[in-house]
Amino acid sequence: MEAFFRTHTYLVEHTNAPVRRTLMDEIDWNDRLIGIKGSRGIGKTTFLLQYAKEHFDTRDRQCLYINMNNFYFQGRGICDFAGEFYRHGGRTLLIDQVFKQPNWSKELRQCYDYYPGLKIIFTGSSVMRLKEENPELNGIVKSYSLRGFSFREYLNLMTGNNFKTYTLKEILSDYESILKTILPMASPQKYFQDYLHHGFYPFFLENRNFSENLLKTMNMMTEVDILLIKQIELKYLSKIKKLFYQLAIAGPKAPNISNLAKDINTSRATVMNYIKYLAEARLVNIIYPVGEEFPKKPAKVMLHNTNLQYVIYPMTFTEQDVMETFFVGTLRKDHKVNVGQKPGYYIIDDKYKFRICDANNRKVRYSNDVIYARYHTEIGKENKIPLWLFGFIY
Repeated sequence: MEAFFRTHTYLVEHTNAPVRRTLMDEIDWNDRLIGIKGSRGIGKTTFLLQYAKEHFDTRDRQCLYINMNNFYFQGRGICDFAGEFYRHGGRTLLIDQVFKQPNWSKELRQCYDYYPGLKIIFTGSSVMRLKEENPELNGIVKSYSLRGFSFREYLNLMTGNNFKTYTLKEILSDYESILKTILPMASPQKYFQDYLHHGFYPFFLENRNFSENLLKTMNMMTEVDILLIKQIELKYLSKIKKLFYQLAIAGPKAPNISNLAKDINTSRATVMNYIKYLAEARLVNIIYPVGEEFPKKPAKVMLHNTNLQYVIYPMTFTEQDVMETFFVGTLRKDHKVNVGQKPGYYIIDDKYKFRICDANNRKVRYSNDVIYARYHTEIGKENKIPLWLFGFIY
């Protein structure tokens, strides 16, 4: 136990979260069992350590961070360890990468039942379906998703500001007033392209090659998050990777499921399942027409965020593709996103009709029943809103 406390103290003391994540204030920390899901590379470990730093003195032994990567846990279960921690006065156990432990959900249930004074906060992959695939956690776990940096968080980091979030409703009803609070303090256009290229994953702050780091992360998403958690045999890994690459270089469009099945030598149903797994790993987004959903064929498959587009070669995407990917990725956090009837159009929450377009394109014919999210501009007018502002939704 002493070794774990020494590691905890070192990690917390050396944690430097450059941006305080919005999720920190959205979680009800009074709950006894809290799960934080997210894809690789978006800062789940830092998030746990930042929580410990904000709520406990580093010498306070009521809180302890552990990582299931430690080989120690190959011979000792979570519940057994939690019991010892609890008997020595521990009250908050932070468990990183919980899915690395066999029978982790049953162990968490035992902890919940045996130690009523113990709070457990754990992280896991976005691929995990906490309640659907782990019925023993139904009714006791509160699940949250941590995402990569929003444009707002990135802009705050780059400029030293502390811009607040805005709901979609607030943006649609009063965006001109919102712009007046932002534009005197910063020029979003100066930072927007850099964010699209490398601002989503916090590890861009590390002194390493961003593209190589992101490629490594993407491989880990398929090799560990999908294969391990979905219990898929290793021999199928190459098919999943090839499918992902084919989808990536095809750009945002409706996939040809028959051709993809032929390319990777598998069935149409398997292709659809693999696409779903890629979406759960947050490598792609699947978009349907209004009223349709999985397992129907999607109307569009696009990469999950714009940073992924810049590490796929050959680069086949257009600027319009990038801007649509940004819009969809941002809105999907809290809203239902469907494709519209024309290219560049999307339906949000079954009622708002959006078009993503270039503010410099004079061929755009504007309509009163459409909201235009426009790039290459910092300002707006009437139903024309700058695209970057939707990056303030979280």
